[in-house]
Amino acid sequence: MNFTDINPDLAEIRDGVAKVCAGFPGEYWRKCDAGKLYPEEFVSALMKEGYLAAMIPESYGGSGLNLTAASVILEEIHRHGCNAAACHAQMYTMGTVLRHGSDEQKKKYLPKIADGSLRLQAFGVTEPTSGTDTLALKTTATRDGDHYIVKGQKIWTSRAAQSDLMLLLARTTPRDKVAKKTDGLSVFLIDLKSLVGQGVTIRPIRAMINHNSTEVFFDNVRIPANTLVGEEGKGFKYILSGMNAERILIAAECIGDAKWFLEKGAAYAKERVIFGNPIGKNQGVQFPLAKAYAHMIAAEAIVYRAAGLYDDGFDPGVEANSAKMLAADASWEAAEACLQTHGGFGFAEEYDVERKFREARLYQVAPISTNLILCFIAERVLGLPKSY
Repeated sequence: MNFTDINPDLAEIRDGVAKVCAGFPGEYWRKCDAGKLYPEEFVSALMKEGYLAAMIPESYGGSGLNLTAASVILEEIHRHGCNAAACHAQMYTMGTVLRHGSDEQKKKYLPKIADGSLRLQAFGVTEPTSGTDTLALKTTATRDGDHYIVKGQKIWTSRAAQSDLMLLLARTTPRDKVAKKTDGLSVFLIDLKSLVGQGVTIRPIRAMINHNSTEVFFDNVRIPANTLVGEEGKGFKYILSGMNAERILIAAECIGDAKWFLEKGAAYAKERVIFGNPIGKNQGVQFPLAKAYAHMIAAEAIVYRAAGLYDDGFDPGVEANSAKMLAADASWEAAEACLQTHGGFGFAEEYDVERKFREARLYQVAPISTNLILCFIAERVLGLPKSY
């Protein structure tokens, strides 16, 4: 199936990622899914080829690529039936680290992240009581001489058990003592692995999809003061930049999923013969796939528009959020069309449709709910009053 490549200059990257993915067919992912296993071999293969160091500057041993190139990498992973959830945080956390991290932090960690000896795969933001209301998080980091004392809990922190480092968001000033409601939160780049058993406890969460998600508990954990990223109290502003990158990268994954579903659905529609004809001869089968394709290419355009704006130094909050919503909708529409085309066989594990169907459903919910995206656009673009 031929898709028009809107980034033809990145064709070499697409080809390279496709070759890596070819070594990890559906059977591999079904095994990981059934056993809730971390796809260690896949992540190692991507690291070996340098794709997980894509956004790390060349001066620190990385490829020095931009967000557009990183988006292409993740899109291609999903287009070939694989899943980038095991490693994508290493890309979207780079925005915060590169833009706001100290020279000392960059020199200490980036070369090791680039060569694979350290992994930055954990992003500790969401909490059980605050959910999407990030400003209401309760995990605290209290200054104590040359250290901070961290106390609290994070939830849905994927890959914490497989990560060496964590980018942690915690409150350093009580909410009732800040001049602006967005102040008082700080970001820390912590050596998570060394803290396990020293006040940090990681508990796996069994879920519908195999994203290796966990709860992370901090019980009066001492972390060095030099783990602070940027200025104390400005962490919310810092992670917004990272969240824009996250939404664009996730949106690219959704585009890859949509292409996989469309290719899979169209191929089956040509092969499956019922009543003497391929089922794809019927408009009732054709039209949902064709409509999903049209919506996919529209979403793809805004995804790479958002990535381009980010690469040019803009703050594309509207575009990043719109891209995530539209791409997630496009992937889900393609998933529905693909599953419906396969009929009962779509529920059989060996076709991989049911696995990808479950994975695609996540992005209707997280990261960031569609309702919050619509609220953001209503307020910031249309000038409507806050509705919550």
